[in-house]
Amino acid sequence: SIIKKQRQELQLLIAELKERDRELNDMVAVHQRHIQAWEGDRHKILTLAERCSLLTSELNDKNAVIKSLTKRLKFLESQQNDSKATLENTQQKFKELTQKVTDSSVHCQALEEKNQDLHCSVLELSVKTGQLQAREQELLTMLRLKDNALIETTDHINEFTCKLKKLESALRAVKSEDFCLNREQKELRLTLKELMHQTNKLKDVLSEKMEENSKQHEEILHLKHENGCLKNELALAVEKAERKDELYQFAKSKQARIEKELSSLRQV
Repeated sequence: SIIKKQRQELQLLIAELKERDRELNDMVAVHQRHIQAWEGDRHKILTLAERCSLLTSELNDKNAVIKSLTKRLKFLESQQNDSKATLENTQQKFKELTQKVTDSSVHCQALEEKNQDLHCSVLELSVKTGQLQAREQELLTMLRLKDNALIETTDHINEFTCKLKKLESALRAVKSEDFCLNREQKELRLTLKELMHQTNKLKDVLSEKMEENSKQHEEILHLKHENGCLKNELALAVEKAERKDELYQFAKSKQARIEKELSSLRQV
């Protein structure tokens, strides 16, 4: 009976040892699974750490690029403001030159009208001089006729003394009239010379004004060309600024995506 009892106890101990062995095997398998899961998590954590460091370096690079783009954008804005100021100064100068050209045109038109009036006066004086010359020829013809009449009447001088006195008085009147006409003709010639001199002066002034007007016109064309170039440069600067703004927005959105992904990775 003792042997039976010991045998039963041994069987119970063997069963208990088998159960303990089975439990240990289960614990070892669970421990192995835990170790494998820990190794996988550790590998994932190392991979995520490397990816996080890469994303951090890429983020730093993007931040440096964004800073440089921001500085470039500020420089372009300052350059755009300078271009606007230059454009405003150019427009103001163009307005002043346009006003000068308008004033010069008005002054030239007034000088042309004055020149036309002087030309009409010269023509009138020329006509009057021709009339005076015709009158002088007529008077000289009359004097020749009277001299012939005097030669023909020398034989009858005693009979025509009264007529001779009348003729002498008429001759004196004609001579005085001829003297007055000669003096008036000289005055008219002097006036004509003065008018011609003034006309030449006005022509010189007109030519100077026309040259100045042509120079101003060339300067206006040059300013128009510069204005067109500045407008083109301004349009290019605006287009570059818009592209920089688009790149800045794209970089900002990319940075937001990277930060969101980084925060999700940090949460993981």
